[in-house]
Amino acid sequence: MVKKMFKILCPIERKDGKTHWMRVGTGFPNKDDSVNLYLDVLPANLKLQLRELTEEDLRDREGRARSSPGTGTGGSTVHHQLGIANDVPF
Repeated sequence: MVKKMFKILCPIERKDGKTHWMRVGTGFPNKDDSVNLYLDVLPANLKLQLRELTEEDLRDREGRARSSPGTGTGGSTVHHQLGIANDVPF
């Protein structure tokens, strides 16, 4: 069974009038159907949108994990070198 995951996005209005959707965090559902949100940044406009991760998002994530150097557990090399635990699974 694959656990449902979410991406947290923030709409950013560009000068040309278009909207750029910047990923600012990840969400994980709990057994009681509530969702824990982990924000990497707090957007200045405070606008957030929660979207379920798609198959394409998961494939892209898996491809980046294989091609990037690190600890092999999703943690960054810097965190590993400093002895900082990365308990967030992304």
